[in-house]
Amino acid sequence: MEIGISRIFFTSHVTSTTFENTPETLTAAFETLKAAVAEEGLDLEMHCSAEYRLDEYWMKQRDANQLLPLPGNHLLLENSFQQELMMIDDLMFDIQLKGFLPLMAHPERYHYYGYRHDRYRTLHNAGVKFQVNLLSLSGYFGTGAMASAEWLVNNGFCDFLGSDMHNMEHADAIMEYLQSKDWRKMSKKLEGCLLNDVIG
Repeated sequence: MEIGISRIFFTSHVTSTTFENTPETLTAAFETLKAAVAEEGLDLEMHCSAEYRLDEYWMKQRDANQLLPLPGNHLLLENSFQQELMMIDDLMFDIQLKGFLPLMAHPERYHYYGYRHDRYRTLHNAGVKFQVNLLSLSGYFGTGAMASAEWLVNNGFCDFLGSDMHNMEHADAIMEYLQSKDWRKMSKKLEGCLLNDVIG
């Protein structure tokens, strides 16, 4: 709130083994959070969604229609950090056929795209939107992620801007970045980007 955020989309991880969340578990936790925020008298608009790792558990959730999309039926999707998912183009097409809009979380952090910008173009031209994160732009995840994030912004491939905030260390890093000259320059290039604070 101190940096002007008044609307938050909570996108908890949904992954095999580690975070096997469901709409029921996430909604229950979200209701507890809303009650605590209301008790503190904080004026925040809050929404509950999820960030889905493209794995076997995601497939089960999709087939059971157990998904929590963002507004506009956007599905926040996380690719593997090791290598691009096989048949990802077909999967993104299938998601759109089912009425969802695929939104790739932090594409700048997938190192295998950093030297293959053609994949960014191919995916984006096929209807996959990109959510670039403030922490990446700040350099928090290293120079490679920062360079890819800047390339995405400079080439018009940043559709949403997220925080990737998981803890107070992240919050402090974002606060510092938002007060920097680098952010002032970058913010001018982001005028066409939908600015949403996404914690997840």
